[in-house]
This record gives sequence, C-alpha cells and structure tokens, in this order.
Amino acid sequence: MAIIGLNPEDKFKAVGAEILDHYGIRLTVGTNFDEYAGYVAQARPDHRVGEPFDHNAHDMSHGKAAWIIGRDESGEIIHLQALRVLPTQTQSVSEYFRQSFHEFSPSELDIDFGRSRYRPGPGAKRIHGQVVYSGETWIGGAPGQFRGTGISSVLGRFALLTALTELNADYVVGFMARPVAYKGFCLRMGFMHAEPMALRWYIKDQHEALEGVMVYMSDEDIRFMLDLPTSEIEALAA
Repeated sequence: MAIIGLNPEDKFKAVGAEILDHYGIRLTVGTNFDEYAGYVAQARPDHRVGEPFDHNAHDMSHGKAAWIIGRDESGEIIHLQALRVLPTQTQSVSEYFRQSFHEFSPSELDIDFGRSRYRPGPGAKRIHGQVVYSGETWIGGAPGQFRGTGISSVLGRFALLTALTELNADYVVGFMARPVAYKGFCLRMGFMHAEPMALRWYIKDQHEALEGVMVYMSDEDIRFMLDLPTSEIEALAA
C-alpha cells in the first residue's frame, strides 16, 4: 500500500485502518465516561476504572478527556484505553506527580501511601504544556486471537494519535509496571522514552515494592512515530 503526500496523522490512519480491518477490529472514540465505565464493567468485571478517570473527581468535559474501545467481528469488546489532560497549569510533570502521584495507584491493590513514592527523572522535569495522561490500557480476546500478533503496536499508536487530534497534546505520559515495560511493551505501544523506577508502590503489610516506569512522548515524537514507513508499521503488527 503506497501512501504519498499525506501528513503523518492521515498516513497512519490509512495504514492502521487496513491493519485493523484485517483483524476484524473496529475502534470507537468517545468522551462520556459514564458510558466508558459501563464498557469497562462489561469487558472487565473484575476491574474498576482508576481514579485518574473518575469523572466525579476530575474535569472530563469535551476536549479534556477521551476513551477508546475496540470490538471484534462478533461485537465483543477486546480493547480499552483512556486519555485525560492533566491540570499541570505552569508546573512540570515532575512537580505535578510529586504532589498527586497517589491518584495514579493500581486500583485493585491496597496501597500503603506512606511508604510509596514518586521519583522524577530528567525528562519529567522538562515536560510542560498540554500534558495528556494515557492509562487503562487493556487488550483482551480469546487466547491467541490478538496477543502475540503485534496489534498492540497499532492500538497504542492510535491512542497517541487521538491525544494529538482530540486533546491537542504537547506531551503524552503514562506508567507501566516494570516487568511489562522491560519486556518491550512501551516501545510496542509507541513510546520511545522511559524513566525507570519512577514509581514505587508498597502494598500494605508487604515488604517488596511494585515498581513503575514512566513513559512519555512529545507531539514531535508522536508525529515521527506515525510517519514511519508503511512496511515498518505492518511488520510490527505481523
């Protein structure tokens, strides 16, 4: 498939649509987080929407937040992801997370916030402007249906594109569990930058900490990633 003369966003839309169609996946973008909570309950009954996407606690109005769901050919939900503009104002992301990191804890765990901490790296100290937080990423489906196909590369990049087009992002940031990030999932999802040991969560009455990696992309990084040759994107999803 040759694509000539398109900007990176439109180029990726064309390539991504072809790949998603091959796997029978249809994506929907929305902004009603009551509706999103219903999708989460349907697809992941053992999971509750995390605090960063609680529309009763944060401004989730149009232009401030968005969600993405993916359905397979049978209509079953096989993908979830959410995005939200962080109220960083004039702060850097490092300053914002120093004060608010507890809001980004794993929703299923009983966290000891007194022992837990956030430690910024150099990149976090440089991130200012319209900062979009990416979270709630989940890919389901039957065993072997999508996992291992590389489709996460397309789904992750679609979320980055949505942050640009729907939320006018200067930066997109997120957190990943260390084992997941170290296996390369951050790059498969389209993130080129990572700060290890950014988060350390302690579960109550346990001694070992869970570590989180902060991943991030600037708008310039995202456009570079979306502008990769068609063959490269297709190879990632092969």
